[in-house]
Amino acid sequence: MVETKEAAEALVPRFKLTRALNQDQAGRRVSLLGEIDSQPALLILERAPFPTEEEYLRSAPVSLSRLTNLGANDIYHWFMAAAGPRAAEKPGDAQDFFPDLKINLIYPCTETHVKKYSKQGVRFVTETPEIYRDHREQGRLNWVFNIIEGRTEVEDVIYRTVLGEAGDEGFLLLPDLNWDRKTLEALHLLALVERRDLWSLRDLKKQHIPWLEHMKDKLIAATKDQLKLYLHYQPTYHHLHIHIVHVALEAGATQATGKAVGLESVMETLKVMEGDGEAGMESVALSYTLGEASELWEQVYEPLKQKTGTDPQ
Repeated sequence: MVETKEAAEALVPRFKLTRALNQDQAGRRVSLLGEIDSQPALLILERAPFPTEEEYLRSAPVSLSRLTNLGANDIYHWFMAAAGPRAAEKPGDAQDFFPDLKINLIYPCTETHVKKYSKQGVRFVTETPEIYRDHREQGRLNWVFNIIEGRTEVEDVIYRTVLGEAGDEGFLLLPDLNWDRKTLEALHLLALVERRDLWSLRDLKKQHIPWLEHMKDKLIAATKDQLKLYLHYQPTYHHLHIHIVHVALEAGATQATGKAVGLESVMETLKVMEGDGEAGMESVALSYTLGEASELWEQVYEPLKQKTGTDPQ
């Protein structure tokens, strides 16, 4: 048994790796089997939270030892970086390194971006068909059209149908900006459809069921099994896209209740819905989480709450 702080701290540098047992939390924690002084030992490495002191935050962007750009589109840029010493370089390859940071940059950013990424209270609201009808919006989509039309991120596209030749079934697959493009169990892809008449799951109707089933089959065929397919509501941007993640990816905010809606659930809802082919998701109430700094809360739900004296339902 270790009896002092100094003795405990001396154990870790003596750890000799035998093999990696597991990697979880989207690659942020790894469990290692090894030995210390010829005795079996388990070492669990997990990334610590970022310090919040201003001195650290000011120095962090300029103190990176390595930085490589993964891609850029319109105002969005993403990188892999190493905050540690030059030892982060991979042996025998001075141009490659072991990154310990995934960096996203929005430049120039807007006030909407600032609000989205600021710490704020969160509300759980219910959007009725009437609220959706009166407050539908599209938002900024230049970067989406750049990808679809092959003007940007061409090298990042994993799979696509021939542009303009697949009609309503045209789509492409590319990595989500939150995936490091290496960790399989953290896999997160986006499927962008070419058609522009569908903004979100709200635009899906019973007549789209065969299209959705065919799209699902094509997405699974273009990737692998052990995948989950879902849509966001509210979406970050209003052009229909489907999230594809590995089943082992731990459910964070992107898969949480109040954000993610399974593609199968949408299809089954449409199938049991009464009415003809025009009946659709625009006629159902949908609940989701919403930040108090968002325009939707400030301009729609907060005034409704003040008017009725209750949370919007």
